[in-house]
Parts: sequence; C-alpha cells; structure tokens
Amino acid sequence: MIDVAKYGMSKGEFRSVKEAVGGLEPLIDPKSPDAALVKYLAYEEDREAKLLEKPKLFRTPIVRNGRQATVGYCPDVWKTWE
Repeated sequence: MIDVAKYGMSKGEFRSVKEAVGGLEPLIDPKSPDAALVKYLAYEEDREAKLLEKPKLFRTPIVRNGRQATVGYCPDVWKTWE
C-alpha cells in the first residue's frame, strides 16, 4: 500500500479511485484544515487539481482491488474482495 498522503497519486489512479468510490467528496478528508477550501472551489477540475497538489487532503487509507476501491477504514468490505 502506498502512503497517498505522503506521495500523492497519479491523475490516472486518481480518476480510477474517484469513479470507484462515487465521486470526489468521499476522497476529501473532512478533518483536514484545508478541506473547506477544496469543497468550495467552483469547478470540479479545480478541486481535483488541489487534491493532487496537496495529498494530505486525501482521506486515507485508499485501498484498491482491481477496479474496486474504498476510502477510509473498511475491513468488512475488504473481506468480501477476492
């Protein structure tokens, strides 16, 4: 598992995870001091750019299983993955 908050995420990986978790909102850590800044940017492209620029804004852990992904601690979901 890669530490997203430390190393960030590629644009392709970001788009894949965003699609798997149902959008941008689940990816934003509400406890981050800059979370409100991201949520109130006018354009989705600007929000995405800010997340990619400041990886500490991501809610973690982000765990992938092929095209599936979870954000946050979800052991019950992970147990169902093969």
